[in-house]
Amino acid sequence: MSFALHGQAVSRGIVIGRAVVMTTGRVDVAHYFIEADQVGKEIRRLVAARDAVAQEIRQLQSGLANFPASDAPAELTALLDVHLMLLEDQALAKGVSDWIVGRHYNAEWALTAQFEVISRQFDEMEDPYLRERKADLEQVGERLLAALRGEAKSLFDQVTADEADAHRGRTDVPPVLADKLQPDDSPPLVLVARDLSPSDLLQFKQSVFGGFVTEVGGKTSHTAIVARGLDIPAVVGARQASQLIRQDDWIIIDGDEGVVIIDPSPLLIEEYFFKQRQGSVERERLHRLRHTPSVTLDGAPVQLMANIELPADAEPALQAGAVGVGLFRTEFLFMGRTNKGLSQLPDEAEQFTAYKAVLEAMHGLPVTIRTIDIGADKPLERGMRPSSEDHLNPALGLRAIRWCLAEPAMFLVQLRAILRAAAFGPVNLLVPMLAHVSEIKQTLLMIDRARAQLDSEGLAYGPVRLGAMIEVPAAALMVDIFLEHFDFLSIGTNDLIQYTLAVDRVDQSVTHLYDPWHPAVLGLIAQIIARCQEKGKDVSVCGEMAGDVTFTAFLLGLGLRNLSMHPTQIPAVKQQILRSHAKNLEPWSRAVLDSADPQSVALT
Repeated sequence: MSFALHGQAVSRGIVIGRAVVMTTGRVDVAHYFIEADQVGKEIRRLVAARDAVAQEIRQLQSGLANFPASDAPAELTALLDVHLMLLEDQALAKGVSDWIVGRHYNAEWALTAQFEVISRQFDEMEDPYLRERKADLEQVGERLLAALRGEAKSLFDQVTADEADAHRGRTDVPPVLADKLQPDDSPPLVLVARDLSPSDLLQFKQSVFGGFVTEVGGKTSHTAIVARGLDIPAVVGARQASQLIRQDDWIIIDGDEGVVIIDPSPLLIEEYFFKQRQGSVERERLHRLRHTPSVTLDGAPVQLMANIELPADAEPALQAGAVGVGLFRTEFLFMGRTNKGLSQLPDEAEQFTAYKAVLEAMHGLPVTIRTIDIGADKPLERGMRPSSEDHLNPALGLRAIRWCLAEPAMFLVQLRAILRAAAFGPVNLLVPMLAHVSEIKQTLLMIDRARAQLDSEGLAYGPVRLGAMIEVPAAALMVDIFLEHFDFLSIGTNDLIQYTLAVDRVDQSVTHLYDPWHPAVLGLIAQIIARCQEKGKDVSVCGEMAGDVTFTAFLLGLGLRNLSMHPTQIPAVKQQILRSHAKNLEPWSRAVLDSADPQSVALT
């Protein structure tokens, strides 16, 4: 009997195949006390396990050079770096050692105890991207436990070639599917696991699998990020998948809708095989649009930019047809650092090198660099925030520009690095989460101070266009004041929706209330765009709404002509733009704004 599991749609595509269920969940860990004279031995076991796992990761990093670019996306390199930094974190090592020395826990018990402490800190984080880095922490812990027990290093070590052939060689292929296969073909295998590590994903393209399902993860989890880069059909966050899916079940992964169908009927197989063929044709057609100018039917040019996290993301952005970087999230450069203080953060030289690399890779196209958006719920140094404040709502606390202004030395380093990089290409400097005039003035003073320092030191720097993110309702309501101080505005729809509706976008109990089509949200966006047009200032949308084709026509009708999104979303949005008549969309967009139920207003 057919049934479906629902998860997160993170990597498009459809695959129909036989399930290989891997039991990669949490393992039972032996808990026992050791004698005092065994403390040194346990610590040595722990150090040996850490060194072994670190060596495995370094070997994987070295091996990346042997893979084609399409098989080893930049995100994978970065995630391996994060795993290595977590392993080498002295604060983590000391924490585990303290459990062994102070409580006489065995190495495995001490390791899990320390990881549980750190895991709770990740659970408190508001930002979904950083919150989901908990998965990286868990995978490092599992690799260390496996090394302590001398077990398989990789999930794929558990699937031998003979086992794969046994799965693929089954003869009970549904007739409707057998009719679609070539004589020598076998249906693909579909991996079902709790989660996949970066090393697992590195091997995925060379494996026998055509797609995967995981029980954990979200749209910003490392699994999702790399799956998109590798273009693997995938669904993540399908809870209890490994319990509900049996070995050798026939399943369909619908990576477009985030659905997994188990034991599909012949009619469903026929339907999804047709969708699969349609999807392949559509992707090829969209790929051919990458060099087509993004212009509406009535001749309105629309700038499609890319959101990136790393310098290496610039090349894929160009390949997707981006005409610049609309959002460079610099906080990725700050992640994975030890908790020993601000001295461990990337210095000016490291940041300058990263920003310069993006500018050079974009070959003269504009790059928007957002100042670090981190803090409060995700402090880079645990001692920065008094423990008495831990109970406060982190989303409303010391984050983004508030944190930067509270740490002027750190902020000044980043501003200097950005200004210096601007000598190598056009830079837009974007400041997140401004809400007060005092914050605007302090930020501008800091930029002036950075220029003055560079002048006094004789260091070259370039001009930058200054911009502000509008992601707080207060900023949206005082947009005219912002336009007096900034050259452009960028609407961060993710946070604007969250703060306007008072809905925590990572709290599953209220996610049904997170509504991008809410009249209040649309009204604020329309107001911001209209005021920027009246003042002759540029405005863009850089949140999830920008890459959602269901919003493209509405935003065009409001007059928006600049969108920034994940590179993989650019072709579909461009197609929608090429099919749209911007002027004719204006009355419809106004009707949407006037409606109490915007989604009910049909586009005619």
